[in-house]
Order: sequence, then structure tokens, then C-alpha cells
Amino acid sequence: MLVKALLPLWIITAILLFLYSFTQVDLSLTLSQASILQQIQKSFQYIGWFNRSLSTYLYVGLIIWMFSLFVLTLRLAVREKITSKKMWTIIICLAVILIPSYNAFSYDLFNYIFDARIVTNYHVSPYEFKPLDFPTDAMLSFMRSTHRVYPYGPTWLGLTVPLTFAANEVFAISLLLFKTLSAAAFIGTAFFIKKIAEKLKLQNVNLAVIIFALNPLVIIESLVSSHNEIVMMFFMVASIYMLFRNKKITSILFLIISIGIKYATAIFAPLFLLRFFSKISDKRILELAVFLSIFAVIITSLASGQNKNPEFQPWYLLLAAPFISLYEKRIIRVFYVTICFFALGSYIPFLYNGQWPENIVDLKNILLIVGLVSGFLVYFMESRFISKFRG
Repeated sequence: MLVKALLPLWIITAILLFLYSFTQVDLSLTLSQASILQQIQKSFQYIGWFNRSLSTYLYVGLIIWMFSLFVLTLRLAVREKITSKKMWTIIICLAVILIPSYNAFSYDLFNYIFDARIVTNYHVSPYEFKPLDFPTDAMLSFMRSTHRVYPYGPTWLGLTVPLTFAANEVFAISLLLFKTLSAAAFIGTAFFIKKIAEKLKLQNVNLAVIIFALNPLVIIESLVSSHNEIVMMFFMVASIYMLFRNKKITSILFLIISIGIKYATAIFAPLFLLRFFSKISDKRILELAVFLSIFAVIITSLASGQNKNPEFQPWYLLLAAPFISLYEKRIIRVFYVTICFFALGSYIPFLYNGQWPENIVDLKNILLIVGLVSGFLVYFMESRFISKFRG
């Protein structure tokens, strides 16, 4: 009965997340010229901007519900009750429903669009010009981080410039195209996780895919906020799969593309040297990839933030998500899930107050510590329960 209910439950969850995303539409942004759609937009904005307590309660309730459904799905997957067909149906439905959602928890998507428009509309290099150099552009009214030049690699520009060109300066179309790119990368990453799991002959292939694709943090940061980390990791995971198949040229090509998006995946380059010049096994490569991905999250956090104050961001966990999902050590998976839950809690202060508190970095660090402690407690209690059940 529960297995049959999974698909409708996940579809309802995606619709709820889709609807909630529009409570966060920037007040300076009009998504449609149709008067009826403008009225609907304003009614959603009222909740997010002028009834922040309700908005926060809705968000907290939604996150708790999503993780509850996620844990239920994991338990059914552990018992091998979920077929591959049902799993992929859920994943694809989530992606399709959330493509037109609003990037509720981050303004980065607007920067991606504007950076590409600097090329297609203004015909100059975003490495030399920043958004503030075009003060008459209407997008500046609802953007953030307009003071910086292009911080990403040339691959990301190569992927996004065609999208703004195809949109022909229509903002709504640009938004949909960029979101579609993220959704395609999300599905593609799940696909290569499955292929790697099969190559490694994991005990439960579907479980590895579900740990990645149905994790609420991955869903929110990939399909709603559409951070470019998901595209970067798609090429990285594809590269690892090609490495396991001894497709050296293809694996290096995908690695270069991944590094060229945001540079962070350069940390995985030594794995390719090890494989090319030694007889290291696929499983050993995966173990090292898990370690390096966690290290990449730490390094990225240390390198970010303002005034040399390192700051962890929830979407940095996308760097580790694919490899942890493939790693069969239960303790690592438990810690990962609990940290993801508490990481999404870092949005609560902004949703409630309308601005980030001055001590947000400290609050995020506390949430991470609580996540680690909670992970240990969950793992300990589960281990006791399992041993008691077996005994």
C-alpha cells in the first residue's frame, strides 16, 4: 500500500514546493504581464514578504514533510520494494514539476542569466564587465551581487550563452531554459549514479540513486534554486563512470568540462592519475572520491564568505552528494542525511526576518554541529534496534 502511494505523495510534495517557491518572488520582479497572473503572484508574495511567520511555518512544515517522505522511501528501498520504473517515474515527475518553479532560496540564477546576457546583449566579456556597468538594465532591480565580475569558468559561459541567445532577451524564457538545464543535469547525474552502482555491483542499485535524487536538499538546490554545482557534478560523475569503463579520453574531456564550470572539481584530478598509472580498483577510487568530495565542501566553505569570514552554504553539499550516495557505509549515509536536514534550516532566519542576521555564520556552524551529533545518535539508535531485532 505504501509503495503504491509513493508516486502521488511525491507529486503532491513537488506541487507544494512549487507553490511555496512563489512566495519568495522578489518584489521588484514581474514574472508575467497578464493581470490575473500578476494578482496571483502578489497573493503569494504577500505570504513571503508580509506574513513572514506564516511563510516560515510553511517552510519548516514542508521540510519536515519532505524528509519524512524521503526516509520512508529509503526504508522501502532498503527492503527492495521500489522498482526501477517507479523510482525513475518519481524522479522525472519531480524534475518536470519543478522546472517552472521560482528560484526561491537564492539569487544566483539571476546572476547566471545576466552574465550570459553580457555576452549576447552587450557583446563584451563578463570577465571584464560586471552587472553594475549596465545601470539601465531592468534586471538590476531584482539582482544581488551586482558588483562582481564573472567568477566561473569558461565552460559555464559556453553552456549558458546559447540559452540567453535562444531566449532572445525574453527573461521568462531565459529562466525556464536555465532551469531546464539544471533539471537535465539532475536527471543525468542520477542516471550515471545508477550506471556506476551497476558497474561496482552494489548490493542495492536503486537505493544509491534514491539517496541522491530524492534527498530534499538536492531537490531544492538543484531543481528550485538551480545552482550550477548540479551541472558541474553531472559532468564529474559522468567522468568517473567513463574512467571506470577505461574510456580515458572521454573521462578526461568530461573532467575538463566539469572543472571549467566552477573549478571545485579539480580536486578530483589526482584520481585519474592514480587510475592511469596504477592498478587501483574502482571501489578504491570511489572511496577516495568520497573523501575528496567532503574535503571539497570544506575547502569551498573556507574560501567563501565575506570579509575573510568562511561561510558554509547548503548547496555546497551537492559536491559530495553523488559520491556519498554510492558509498555503502551506512554511517556516512546517515551523517549525510542528517546534515542535509539541518543545513536547510539555515534558510529559516532569512525567511522569518527578511534579512540575514549578523551571526548567520555562527548559526550555520551550530546547525552543522547539531547535524553531526544527530547523525551519531540516529546511527547509534538504528544500530541498537537492528542488533536487537536480529538477536
